[in-house]
Parts: sequence; structure tokens; C-alpha cells
Amino acid sequence: MRKIRGFVSSNHSSIAGGAKRVGAIAAVGAVVATGLVAGNATAARDFYQPPARLSDKPGSVVRTQPTELLLQIPGVRNQWPGTATRIMYTTTRQDGAPTAVTGAVVEPTAAWRGKGPRPTVVLAPGTVGQGDQCAGSKMLSLPMSIDPAKPSLGVNYSGLEMNLFLLNGVRVVLTDYVGMGTPGIHTYVNRLESGRAVLDAARAGLAVAKAPKDAPVAFSGYSQGGGAAASAAELASTYASDLNVKATYAGAPPADLNKVIDQIDGTFISGAIGYAINGLAARYPALDPILAKETNATGRQALKEVSTQCIGDTGLTHGFQRTSQWTRDGKSLSAVIKKYPEVQKTVDDQRIGRLKPNAPVLLSTGVSDDVIPHGQVVQLYRDWKNQGADVRLDNDFTPPIFPGMVVNHALPMLFKMLPATSFILAELNS
Repeated sequence: MRKIRGFVSSNHSSIAGGAKRVGAIAAVGAVVATGLVAGNATAARDFYQPPARLSDKPGSVVRTQPTELLLQIPGVRNQWPGTATRIMYTTTRQDGAPTAVTGAVVEPTAAWRGKGPRPTVVLAPGTVGQGDQCAGSKMLSLPMSIDPAKPSLGVNYSGLEMNLFLLNGVRVVLTDYVGMGTPGIHTYVNRLESGRAVLDAARAGLAVAKAPKDAPVAFSGYSQGGGAAASAAELASTYASDLNVKATYAGAPPADLNKVIDQIDGTFISGAIGYAINGLAARYPALDPILAKETNATGRQALKEVSTQCIGDTGLTHGFQRTSQWTRDGKSLSAVIKKYPEVQKTVDDQRIGRLKPNAPVLLSTGVSDDVIPHGQVVQLYRDWKNQGADVRLDNDFTPPIFPGMVVNHALPMLFKMLPATSFILAELNS
């Protein structure tokens, strides 16, 4: 087994341990074994309903609500490792219209011992699902939750990374993304909306904390979160030039969906392709008649089911399915995409790498990743490098382990967490 060592920031050390989700089946077993069952579907329900009118200014705070982190006493503020506040803020949809997004701001109890004012890191969560119950801001006080009414299993795997930053005195902001918790479909892997949600989370987090507007900011994410962080990095100079962006960590970013679709098809989380179809169809109406023509009854049912599921649910109900089972002619989704120029353009619109990040970026990728292809991350590195960006690439060489079970996607997330945290801390303190 590989050993993950503690890391030392510029002024003090923090040691982190524990493990993240490898598969939804193991998570279900853990829940049953510990008796940890909680229904969050009705918690703070009214908080997630936006007002009728929203500010046109991106990053405006709509409302806030105190909340707790794991093992904290409800209603008591200033507990270790930080004080959490649930937030609703504004961001910008693909069509330019304002929309509400939720998330959380966590103010650490530890002091920031680096240079300048306390910095802020926006965590862009990895794939948690498409149902509203999967929103990270709803699960801050639990490592996972079960909604027996659906039924649905939600997994909060941002906690470990969050604590690493909190222990170093870094403020943490978590975004739920567009449509996760709030009305409407979650626009999964939509390049513009994901990146903007991250950037506006930084603006909102600074406002809630009453921090200086030029306080240092960084972004961090893996998988879906890696794509959102990467998008934020390259959109920052045009969409959010007011932010003092210092660094981005983007682990296993799905930078080229054409490549990702082929890789994920038939794996334990192949149903996540349905998240992408649902989210893109919500912003590209031209896809609707194509979906009606090309999908069979099984495919239509799958898209409907995954739209309200968390990733554990999707793995258990649609794991190892192939998209050829969803189409009328038995061809894969990739084959269908190639038939329609408008679909090809939709997918191409999500390509990351055509804009230059304005701050250092660390990319990581597993050479044997069975979900996010290694090659398209390397291509993202080259695309940015060719534009003169300050970008570094860190490869993980874990050999193939049960291909299709997502093990080779999950393990690099763990192995690269400490190096990525150290990278961001160093840049924030530079």
C-alpha cells in the first residue's frame, strides 16, 4: 500500500488521515454497519427556494444561515475546526441571466500564519449526483446521508480536503453548482456555468466573511470539481478580474467530453453520462428532438431516474450499463453524437483549454484512470502551456485495479490531495 505523508505549510504542520469513497457499495455497507442514517430532504427546505427577483451583480449574497460541521454541537458557533454558514448567492447562466446558487462558507478557528490577509479556497465538489438532496451544503454535518423516501444515498467527500485547509487557517467556500439544491436541473459539466459558479462563490465568500476584496483566492477540485476549477481558472481574467486569484488545483478534469464519454461508458458510474445529457439538454433546446428520436424507453427512463439521484444511487441502479442500451438503434452515445453537427457543437462548447489561466495551475491525472482519460488531461496541459500559462502536470502511476470499478479514479484523488494542498498553500503564501 502507498503511504500518504503529512505535509508542512510555511509556518506549521498539519497531518491528515482517512479515506474517501471508492465505490457506492462500500459506502452503503458502512452506513448500515454504523447505523448512521439521516434524512436531510426537509432540512432548511425554505432556504433553497430563491426569491422572485435576483440581483444582476454576480456573486451577490442573497441570504445566509448558520449551520454545523461534522461532530459539532448544533447552535454553538466558533467550534473547531471552523464556523460554517450556509449561503445563497447569484451567478450567471450560460444565456447571461442571473440565477441563484447555494453553498457554504467556513471560517477557520486556526489563525492564518502566512503573508497578508486570510486567503480563501473555493472547493469545487466532484460528482455527487444530480438530485437536490445531494448538495454538499446539505451534508456538512454528516459524512453521508440517507433519504428513505426516495430512497437515496448522499456522500459528502469534501470534508477531508476542507479540514486540511481549515487547519492551516484558510477560509473555505463550497459551491453546490447551478441547480443542485435550488430549482431546475443541475447543469453537470457545463463549462461556463460550472466555472462561473466557482468564481462567484469566491466573491460571495469574501463578502460574507467581510474580507478585503483583494484577499488571495484559490480554487481546488477533482473530477467534476477539477473541470469546474479548471474552467474557473481560465475564465477568471474575463469574468472575474476583480478577484485576486493565486492558484488552482484541477485533478482529473473532464476537459474534453468527447474523450470522457467513451471512457466512462460501461463503468460503475456510467449513469453519470445521464447527468451530462440532462444538464446540457436544459441549456441547448435543440437536443430535445434528437433525444426523443434516438433514445428508447430504457434510455428515457434512465435519464429521468438519474436526474433525481445521488452518485451512489446511480451506481447501484445503472452501474456498468452501456449507452448503447439507451438508444433505439443500439449504437453508443458517441456514435449518436457524430451523426449530428449541433450535438457535436454542444459537446465542443464544453471543451476546456482554449483560454489562458491568469495564475499558476497544478493538474493531476492517473495514467490508468478508468473514468477520466489521462490523455485529455495531458492535452489540457499542452493547450495551456502553448498559451504561456504557468501550469504543471503531476501524474499518478497506480497500476490498473479492477478496471471499471472507479478504483483508479478514486485512489489518485487521495494520493494527490496532500501535494495539491501544499501547492495551493505555497502559492497563497507567495
